[in-house]
Amino acid sequence: MPAKFKDLALDALDHQAQADWWCSTLGYVRRSPPGEQPPDWPVAIVDPAGEGPLIWLNRVPERKTVKNRMHLDVWGDPADLTAAGARMVVERGGDREWHVMADPEGNEFCVFER
Repeated sequence: MPAKFKDLALDALDHQAQADWWCSTLGYVRRSPPGEQPPDWPVAIVDPAGEGPLIWLNRVPERKTVKNRMHLDVWGDPADLTAAGARMVVERGGDREWHVMADPEGNEFCVFER
């Protein structure tokens, strides 16, 4: 076996705020409480039920400028996600059974309604 999946990583200008947003959106928690690590270090968030992957939020100096080459797929309600700060990029329709949305920093993710 050449490789085995480990974690996901997401770059962000404000990785602390993005960690909080994704925790709220996914029901995740920070692996380490705020203030336990230097504020510029990556933030790990985890699924408290142990079902989802560990996600790292990494601080980067540049804004997102082009489409993601890799993204998250989530189950959710687009209206709830919009109310939480996401924005609709492309609504479900035609042959596409999912919505494309963007988090507060513009990282795209796909939303599948149950």
